[in-house]
Amino acid sequence: MMNRLVSRPLARAPWAMQSGPRALARSMSGGSNMTFFQRQSLPANTVIRFVPQQTAWVVERMGKFSRILEPGLAILVPFIDRIKYVKSLKESAVEIPSQSAITADNVTLALDGVLYIRVFDAYKASYGVEDAEYAVAQLAQTTMRSEIGQLTLDHVLRERQTLNANITAAINDAAQAWGVTCLRYEIRDIHPPANVLEAMHRQVSAERAKRAEILESEGHKTAAINRAEGAAEGIRRVAEAIKQTPGGSDAVALQVAEKYVDAFGNLAKESNTVVVPADLGNMSSLIAGGLKIYEQVQNNTSRSSNSSSTSQKSAHNSQEFSSTSVDADPELSQADTKSNVL
Repeated sequence: MMNRLVSRPLARAPWAMQSGPRALARSMSGGSNMTFFQRQSLPANTVIRFVPQQTAWVVERMGKFSRILEPGLAILVPFIDRIKYVKSLKESAVEIPSQSAITADNVTLALDGVLYIRVFDAYKASYGVEDAEYAVAQLAQTTMRSEIGQLTLDHVLRERQTLNANITAAINDAAQAWGVTCLRYEIRDIHPPANVLEAMHRQVSAERAKRAEILESEGHKTAAINRAEGAAEGIRRVAEAIKQTPGGSDAVALQVAEKYVDAFGNLAKESNTVVVPADLGNMSSLIAGGLKIYEQVQNNTSRSSNSSSTSQKSAHNSQEFSSTSVDADPELSQADTKSNVL
């Protein structure tokens, strides 16, 4: 009894009585809703029929093609005319199941997509191929494998739009004889292997870390340059201020002498073994040494200023001497000429 209850709904399913590729595709989908591959029930010949909009009915008379009924009122001859095919002229979406494909660099990918087609010639779609929709779907799968086999993994991920356009063009070349046009093809998902996906994540992380290190090093470089330029500018301004201030050189010399005296006080703090002057215990001699350094710095400063002024004077004198010698050259040359004549 239980077997009968279970078998009755299966026997009444609309796709259970079908045969052929569309029945196979419908049974493999596992759903109970109508799909694009499911064959619609054909309307009966009731003499007067109303054809829906965007629909074409192919009529055969005594087994031979007779005409195509346009949307609107249609009159059929009973027992002679038969509605053989019903074709929808609307744009339809066909789901392409997931399939595997191998790229040019030998990476196996799993891809699925959506195909958008429309029937533009009901006669060719009925008599040009056994099942136009199923044929276009199979052609889309084979074309996808062929196109992906010519590209590497990076090109597949980066040039998806180009891949979609190539697949659409290849489908249209073959589907024109079937009365079907492919409007567009969209790759929905690309699933690379787990190890390839992990390697891609590592590559992205490495690239980001590389860019971060480069930016950080450039920041350190700019900061070091700015600090060096700031220190140089500070030293230059201090030197200019000392040079332009009256008594600035004396103040610098005095500061050097004070640092000399303070340095001996810090020697014991820095190391256990130090070299000090023999008269370190004599404070007066230490102060005298500091003053001597002060005098030496001051003398060096005065000497440098005197040498600079002396060099300027010598340069000036050399210029005057050169001008005088130039002026005296004509007289000397004339005297030499006279002596030669005598």
